[in-house]
Amino acid sequence: MAKKVKDTEYLMLSSMLRAREAGMLSRERMDRMLSAPSFQEAAKLLTDCGYEDMSSCAAAGVNDALSRRRAAVFAELAGMSPHTEVVDIFRVKYDYHNIKALVKAKAMETDAKRILSDCGRVPAEKLLECVEGEGGLSSLPEDMAAAFAEAQDVLARTGNPQLADFELDRRCFAEQSALAGESGSAFLAGYVRTLIDGANLRAAVRTVRMGKDRAFMLQAMAPGGSADMETVASAAENGEALAAVFNATCLEKAAALGVQAMKGGSMTAFELECDNAVSAYLAGAKMIPFGAEPVAEYLALIESEITAARMILTGRLAGIDAEVIRERLRDINA
Repeated sequence: MAKKVKDTEYLMLSSMLRAREAGMLSRERMDRMLSAPSFQEAAKLLTDCGYEDMSSCAAAGVNDALSRRRAAVFAELAGMSPHTEVVDIFRVKYDYHNIKALVKAKAMETDAKRILSDCGRVPAEKLLECVEGEGGLSSLPEDMAAAFAEAQDVLARTGNPQLADFELDRRCFAEQSALAGESGSAFLAGYVRTLIDGANLRAAVRTVRMGKDRAFMLQAMAPGGSADMETVASAAENGEALAAVFNATCLEKAAALGVQAMKGGSMTAFELECDNAVSAYLAGAKMIPFGAEPVAEYLALIESEITAARMILTGRLAGIDAEVIRERLRDINA
């Protein structure tokens, strides 16, 4: 009986989200924002997609408004989804963004409050209290408390904030993998593996571009992808072999561009294709009528939409040419 109830809830939720997708930021809407005569008019066009009016905002105000939009969607769907793990897979990276900021701020004795996000599972204010208050980390989820302590230790031992970030990235992916497993969805497990593969591919290409060694490359990677870390590292060092590692996967084109980027080709094109590969994976959810998959797809579309909206609006504020912004926009499968 419980399964039937959850199936019914997912069916209703999926139908609602499919209907919402029609009003999202399509490529045509993005082009209209880019060709609008002014920033103010571009911002007003975004209200058609359900966003607050940002026409009088500066860059900081745009970022704040878009963060509020994301947090509201996450909170709404967390309350509606039969499995909260689906939403938490998207929320957890904001928890780890906050941990990164607080670890560095504590080491440098600065205030990170302005850059904390309220889009995670743990409210930013609570996380700040746990880090700075007398109660310590004991009231945080166990995994997050351990991650914070380990990142602090790495930074204290090495003095290198990048190595602390690598540690937190690995722990973030591990939590996402665990949440996907708890959800029971093979699609979500595949989504997290795709995220890890994309991150490892990026790490490999960047490491070669910077002239760093294999030890650094492996530190920048995370376990849990479809391709083994050592395999990716060896292929990157070999150069051309990297494309073969991701042959017949959604990252195939990205890997081919990565080979070119390691030789001095465009990093922008490579990075964009890594993002597009994740979108391509999630597009497979369109074939699934209900369940966790349509919820995950919608959340990913919201993330892509907000990224595009930020890029367009802050780009317009900065006076960046429309064609330059357009080249950097990822695919949105709405």
